[in-house]
Amino acid sequence: MNNTLDLSLLQSAVSGTAAAFRCRTVLQPAGGEGDKVFPPTYAGAVYAVEKRRLQNKNEPVTCVLLDSVQSQANRMEEALQQAIDGGELKLPLIAVDFSDQAPTGDIEADREAGRLLDELGRITSLQVPHRLADAILRDSELNGIPFRQSEAGIGINKTSIQNATPVYQYCPTALVFGMWDSTGPKGGLGAKFERAMVSEVVGIGAEVGDLLRGVRRDPLEIRAQTKVLKGSPSETWQVAKDAKTKGAVSPSEINHSSVPFPKQREQKTDDNNYSGATIEYAEQLTTLSLIALRRLKFPINGVSSAEQNSAGQTVLAALGLCAATLAFESGMGLRSRCLLWPEKSLEWELLSKPGAEPERFSLEREDALKLLATAISAAKTVGLDWHEEPLTLKPSKQLLELVRKSQELAAKEGGEGEDA
Repeated sequence: MNNTLDLSLLQSAVSGTAAAFRCRTVLQPAGGEGDKVFPPTYAGAVYAVEKRRLQNKNEPVTCVLLDSVQSQANRMEEALQQAIDGGELKLPLIAVDFSDQAPTGDIEADREAGRLLDELGRITSLQVPHRLADAILRDSELNGIPFRQSEAGIGINKTSIQNATPVYQYCPTALVFGMWDSTGPKGGLGAKFERAMVSEVVGIGAEVGDLLRGVRRDPLEIRAQTKVLKGSPSETWQVAKDAKTKGAVSPSEINHSSVPFPKQREQKTDDNNYSGATIEYAEQLTTLSLIALRRLKFPINGVSSAEQNSAGQTVLAALGLCAATLAFESGMGLRSRCLLWPEKSLEWELLSKPGAEPERFSLEREDALKLLATAISAAKTVGLDWHEEPLTLKPSKQLLELVRKSQELAAKEGGEGEDA
């Protein structure tokens, strides 16, 4: 019988020499063994198919990626957002509020008034693609001040592995799922935080058919035809008058819009143009690196202590375990025609000593939420607190204009998608 993971056990694992928590779960298509599943498609309109060596198999086995590390992280963040929206959990959030630009329903009047043509509402740091370093946050304002020039933003500009406190206070998930502040004021020298939580879902023993395509969209649906004028690294950008304006470039040049896929289809062969796959089974493999978390330091007023560091690391470990548990219990509906069903409940293993049998723990939704709440409370007792009330930003004029023009272009196109 597995132990239930509590705060004492978690603190011991984090402050000791344990390497990681891991979870391996076998899944089958909801339709039953042998039912077809649809993997994601990637640039070039192909599935991620590869040979992998597996235990008890003499030869490499053909496998297909069903859900990537990035996609799994997005699903965990979405599960956290749902728990926050449902009142089960409080976490630091930075939100960009577009609500006062909501359309009235009169398209011509909205255009005349400069309002958005499609509702965006509120987008949070759990929903943007690059977490705290995302361009949507960067190009928004706090009380009329560009976010990265505000008091909160200046603290984030100075963050590092040795001073992870500002990120902990405003967007702790960035320390769990990883972040590179490459579009901030330091450019490529911006702070990097490795992924502590890594998860993927792989189809084992795959046979594939005829290919379909797909793409993960920019949440603002900014169009490639809406051009911008780039400034120098220290200057802002402007929305171009039209595509013919000298120096006009795609919004992707300033880290907005979707990732492009090639418009041409590759010639059909036996090796591409698949439409789904059959698999022997799927496996979700999730690891939470305690080694990565132990590298993070959490000074308060410039002074760091082992007690504070351990408390912050424990909160992040609890946050990662909670995110994975919430995502697992929300179901494995990865996309259209890719609904998977686990063969057993979630079971965590603690890799504590080389050569020793891993300790096993169960962790259900209520227990995961309680574990996180107690870890947060324990961190507060040693002075390591965070901002539970959301920090609300407003989109800058340039960002609003970029979104608005993209929406106008989408309306003229009749709502058809594009490769941006």
